[in-house]
Amino acid sequence: MSLELYITWNMDPEIFRIGSFAVRWYGVLFALGFVFGYIILQRMFRKEDIPIKLLDSLTTYMIIGTIIGARLGHCFFYEPDYYLAHPSKILAIWEGGLASHGAGIGIIVALIIFSVVKKRPFLWVIDRIVIVVALAGFLIRMGNLMNSEIFGHVTTLPWGFIFTRAGNQAEAHDPRHPTQIYEGLSYLLIFIYLLWYYYRKNGTPESGFLFGMFLILIFGVRFFIEFLKEPQVSFEATMALNMGQWLSVPFVLAGVYFVVRAKKIVK
Repeated sequence: MSLELYITWNMDPEIFRIGSFAVRWYGVLFALGFVFGYIILQRMFRKEDIPIKLLDSLTTYMIIGTIIGARLGHCFFYEPDYYLAHPSKILAIWEGGLASHGAGIGIIVALIIFSVVKKRPFLWVIDRIVIVVALAGFLIRMGNLMNSEIFGHVTTLPWGFIFTRAGNQAEAHDPRHPTQIYEGLSYLLIFIYLLWYYYRKNGTPESGFLFGMFLILIFGVRFFIEFLKEPQVSFEATMALNMGQWLSVPFVLAGVYFVVRAKKIVK
């Protein structure tokens, strides 16, 4: 008789509901990314003697850039035909659909605008922002876990998860790689490394280095974990590399450029 080892995951994605209003784990964890990010950045700004009111403005830019970028990224990278045919659905964020690559682009655009308006060097701003973005990535992947979404292929490993609440019931019976956990814990370690490096340099890291390392590590991890994931949309099933992997490559290359540039400037 064979012994089958796996974890049955049956977490309710809703924390509580009052009538038609529901508070979901994903939304709470998404919001906590901004809360914890603000607290960490507040300490960094005080360390560098930067006015906190500048952080308040930066937070507004970040929230807008993240939400718009993540939503448009999902709509146009993953399901362009549907959303071009139903443009009003682009605004229906509550129906789900946020893409981390789109969020990355949205954040970069928002920070470029912020740096121009507030007359702050772009690399100074983004070197600090990426530290808390890595932490937010961990929290968002935990939200995906609570939603029983973005999981991996079938596995016989003892930590495989049976996602009984998977949207596709054909996927709800076999143990699968909990890729949300793989990715989330990787992002948490990247956050710890970036924060450690910032304080190791006493708040004055080489310009662009943290940004470059963030791009290399975050999107490098994303590239390799994608091999374990189920396709998020149907057209990915016929691709050698999925959309997430193709989108990760330019981010990694950009990261290499910024790291090399930062070290050359220091030398």
